[in-house]
Amino acid sequence: MDRRGFLKATGGVVAALAVGGPVSGRQKPAQTDEAVMSQTEERIRKCRMGTAALRFTGPDGKPLPAGVGLRISQTKHKFLFGCNIFKLGRCRTAADNAAYEKQFAELLNYATLPFYWWQYERQKGHPDDERTEEIVRGCNAHGIAMKGHPLAWNWAEPRWLAESTTEETMRLQFERIGRCAQQFKGKIDIWDVVNEATHYDREEVKQRAPKLTEAIAKMGVGEYVRTAFKTARQANPQAVLVINDYRTDSAFAEKVISQLVDEAGKPMYDVIGIQSHMHGGTWGAARAWDVCERFAKFGKPLHFTETTVVSGPKKDSTWATTPEGERDQAKQVAEFYTVLFSHPAVEAVTWWDFTDQGAWQQAPAGLVRNDMSPKPTYEQLHSLVKGKWWTKVDATTDLHGNVDFQGFFGQYEVEAKLGGRSLTGGFPLDKDHKATVEIRLV
Repeated sequence: MDRRGFLKATGGVVAALAVGGPVSGRQKPAQTDEAVMSQTEERIRKCRMGTAALRFTGPDGKPLPAGVGLRISQTKHKFLFGCNIFKLGRCRTAADNAAYEKQFAELLNYATLPFYWWQYERQKGHPDDERTEEIVRGCNAHGIAMKGHPLAWNWAEPRWLAESTTEETMRLQFERIGRCAQQFKGKIDIWDVVNEATHYDREEVKQRAPKLTEAIAKMGVGEYVRTAFKTARQANPQAVLVINDYRTDSAFAEKVISQLVDEAGKPMYDVIGIQSHMHGGTWGAARAWDVCERFAKFGKPLHFTETTVVSGPKKDSTWATTPEGERDQAKQVAEFYTVLFSHPAVEAVTWWDFTDQGAWQQAPAGLVRNDMSPKPTYEQLHSLVKGKWWTKVDATTDLHGNVDFQGFFGQYEVEAKLGGRSLTGGFPLDKDHKATVEIRLV
């Protein structure tokens, strides 16, 4: 049974967790939605854009003459706009597969790959690396960055683990972490190392993963998480390691994040991962901002790792997208993404799932429908990610071959014509760029 099957079997509990229900301890936002949204444009300019003096030279290394026309076009965001990519090549038809891949790559630059232990290693000693390599090839073809999710999670466990002692169970868990991080080093360099550790011992988890839950309890959740991160770091020292949870209250901060430090008190994690499933109702701008502020205090980047807003109401045993629901979804998603993009601590947002086909909880959670046609939400995000938040300008060199430039952080290509010859080049723009960026066109 996959994750969707487990969630379906425990739908009542999951519905509460999916919206950050009672267990998450909601607090009244410090500001109104309107107040938060009124400041987003200015914040985005400050934290997502930069200026630079561009100095252009020709193939001979000499500055371009004055008056040369340039087309400067963004090709990639530094910010990670992502989604899980579980359905790549696994949709219902060949046409669906082609549409899925095409539309994913047109909008997104970041993908989450599945590493659920109970699915990844159904037979002991036989992990499904072949499927991972298939997705890696697909992502590389489109220049999409990748993250593995998760290395450790006791939501369920491989059936063959039932014969293990608690000591052997934990040994096998850490061996898996090291093997996966080492196996895909240089291909997958971002990892959700431990998932949902704050409330690891809730009853439904104890029933489905008794060995893992017992082993964690015996070791102590703090030591378990620290050892998992230490193991992942040793296997891939350059990896970006994420601690991920559905809890957005102080429990996650106090029970897990604050304890995830080494002997010197230095954080062992690189990123704080925040889930934001909203199957039962959206957060609103003020709550989204408050969550960002709460976890930004740790001084680490924030990734919103699992974001869901549905496009239709649930009715008894059916849950389908509706025109009204799609309009509401587009509006709510635009607001949510705008708030996150405007917060300086946030570096990534990952949607969950890309299509309604096989979506988690069988909900209309996709950016595209069952038939792969784009929902208004897809179009809305595209107009932001590749429109409003995307830089494409024409410029002209001055007497020294220079151009003053402002744009969103990311990768750029430059096209120019000089003496009837077409020249091209490229450059990155980020917060750490030098005062003058030299670009040689050839």
